[in-house]
Amino acid sequence: MSDFEKNLNNEEVEELGDIIYTLTDEETGEEIDFQLIARATLDDVLYFALVPADDPECEEYYILRVTEDGEDVLLESIEDDDEFEKVEEYFNDLLFGEADYDA
Repeated sequence: MSDFEKNLNNEEVEELGDIIYTLTDEETGEEIDFQLIARATLDDVLYFALVPADDPECEEYYILRVTEDGEDVLLESIEDDDEFEKVEEYFNDLLFGEADYDA
């Protein structure tokens, strides 16, 4: 487990919403702050769900794959449609799923 993963799983991180990432738009070069709203490890790959930090109540969110390059943490777009759909379904269930109170 990397130092990044250890810090991410640290019990002191109470609220994911307190974690902000500044990403650079590849087309415009504009820097935008995003708030982490959820994370998941599926098939040994870490994914983040993020919303624009200036609109944390936004129901539209972005899904990015997390990789490490030495000491750098990279957030990458998911190019594979099947992979994206699997991760999107997981986050949709997690974030917007109905609670089953009969269970």
